[in-house]
Amino acid sequence: MPAGRFAPSPSGELHLGNLRTAVLAWLFARHTDRRFLLRIEDLDRVRAGSEAEQIRDLEAIGLDWDEAPVRQSERSELYSAAIQKLRQADLLFECFCTRRDIAEAASAPHAVPGHYPGTCLNLSEAKRASLRRERPAALRLRADVENFTVLDGLHGEYRGEVDDFVIVRNDGVAAYNLAVVIDDAGQGIDQVVRGDDLLSSAPRQAYLASLLGYQVPEYLHVPLALNPEGKRLAKRDGAVTLRQLGVEATRQLVFDSLRLPASLDQALQVFDPRTLPREPWIVRG
Repeated sequence: MPAGRFAPSPSGELHLGNLRTAVLAWLFARHTDRRFLLRIEDLDRVRAGSEAEQIRDLEAIGLDWDEAPVRQSERSELYSAAIQKLRQADLLFECFCTRRDIAEAASAPHAVPGHYPGTCLNLSEAKRASLRRERPAALRLRADVENFTVLDGLHGEYRGEVDDFVIVRNDGVAAYNLAVVIDDAGQGIDQVVRGDDLLSSAPRQAYLASLLGYQVPEYLHVPLALNPEGKRLAKRDGAVTLRQLGVEATRQLVFDSLRLPASLDQALQVFDPRTLPREPWIVRG
């Protein structure tokens, strides 16, 4: 059965914007008769106790999910199998660039901002052997397209650039763009609701999914919560977490921002994606 999901990183408390996105992911899934799943994306920064805090907050505002939460840190075998498949297809290459190397290359004339410049793409074996003695290598995808188009339920067709992005970090851990594709496919997730700051990453992920023979999910990138200065909401912006505001105040703020009744059951009865606000939510402390 198809599914939607919410996939937080356990790096701290969820703020109002995170909770709003979780509510929207739940509503979209239930509205379309999908399962709703919770995935803990813990391959990067993890703060002790955050996972339990986040689950408590999600449950406090009424969210439920149809299977026990899964953790990316427990799925390394699945990532290794996909990496091996890409290796066998000669779609990976070693990259020894530091962040500084890439930043300096990106500032060169005619460089595409934010794109990997191809520095290590065609190194000789002798040069790679020499660099391996200096630092560990990341693995990048050898992309054969420059852009890829995805269909987003809120933004329509979105054509984004695709570069030779990282598949395995230089510490040997699967990169986010690989893990999220493997997890969504493995969990039967065909609807991805998340913040619109991630819209630009969707073409990379959809392209990788197509290389691996997976169905590309339906994307719905929803507006972010911003502070009064128009910047992404953060804990430093004042009382923006459930612990600070309390359950009822949090629920009221989140549902008011969506122009929905402050009850999940009632909200689901009247939920209509066509009437959702398309502008960012400005949270005033």
